[in-house]
Amino acid sequence: MNAPILEAGNLHCVFEVSAGFMRPKRPLRAVNGVDLRLGKGESLGLVGESGCGKTTVAMMLLGLIRPSGGKVILGGEPMAGLDQREISRRIQPIFQDPYSSLNPRKTVAEIISLPLRAHKLGGPSEWRSRVTEIMGLVGLSQRYANNLPNQLSGGQRQRVAIARALVMRPEVVICDEPTSSLDVSVQSQILNLLLDLQRELDLTYLLISHNLAVVEHMATRVAVMYLGRIVEEALTADLFRNPRHPYTQALLASVLTPEPGLGVPDTHLGAAFPNPIEPPSGCTFHPRCPRVMPACNAQAPIPVAHESTTLVECHLFSEARTAAGPDRAPQQVGDEARPAATGSGGAS
Repeated sequence: MNAPILEAGNLHCVFEVSAGFMRPKRPLRAVNGVDLRLGKGESLGLVGESGCGKTTVAMMLLGLIRPSGGKVILGGEPMAGLDQREISRRIQPIFQDPYSSLNPRKTVAEIISLPLRAHKLGGPSEWRSRVTEIMGLVGLSQRYANNLPNQLSGGQRQRVAIARALVMRPEVVICDEPTSSLDVSVQSQILNLLLDLQRELDLTYLLISHNLAVVEHMATRVAVMYLGRIVEEALTADLFRNPRHPYTQALLASVLTPEPGLGVPDTHLGAAFPNPIEPPSGCTFHPRCPRVMPACNAQAPIPVAHESTTLVECHLFSEARTAAGPDRAPQQVGDEARPAATGSGGAS
């Protein structure tokens, strides 16, 4: 991996939520000890079910939520010591819904130039020049510069959102479900645009998505998140070819594929997601895990570096389990791996 440009170390985020009338508030651990390293020029995919903490991680990396514990390092500097304006110059988001993320009363040119005006970078002539340049890069004709968002299609609105994020040339772009609200016919255009822009502008992406096919297409590495923790991280090709954690295997099993005879996929995890206010003991995945063992209920697993490119947080890969015998040795976990995601299904 290239030199890290953005790092998160033992990141925690705890919210105090109401437990009911006349009851004290209770802690909800949205993020519970996340470690991430984002190398310059790479794309890291962050996947998991709704409610697992992906967006909360993104908000902390953007400096919009202060971590309850741990630290974020941006370009070798602790983010806690940086001004929010400095953070926003270097990290920009692209949100999932271009219909609500754009001001309906502002023109396209005004929306794209807003970061320049907010940071007081240059004057009106430079703003016009930068807007013209970035509109060309994202494939928007200049004739749309004075249009309002409701005069654009969904794909055009997302191009405006991308242009607004890139107009200040940030180092890192956090893409939170960038194509989920778009028609299937437009999704591939936006994804290919993001890849072209990454190569041309030397961008670094954190890609948050439920759509595993999108992650497989764009990401160089993938981190799988469950109930506030990263349970597996690997190079994209390795993870889709040989997922090791039972939860990752279940996510890949949930993807629709064009293979005849497979029918509608079933993760066999049940519909109920654990209550994050009262998480299960031991390994938080054990109530839904098809390969649960007695140790899973009693003790939380620790991350194990299975190979130089793979990190797994599962008792199946612990040294104690390996020493227990070959009946369920860790290397057998990958035997149940599903085919790589080739459809448009999601992990949600």
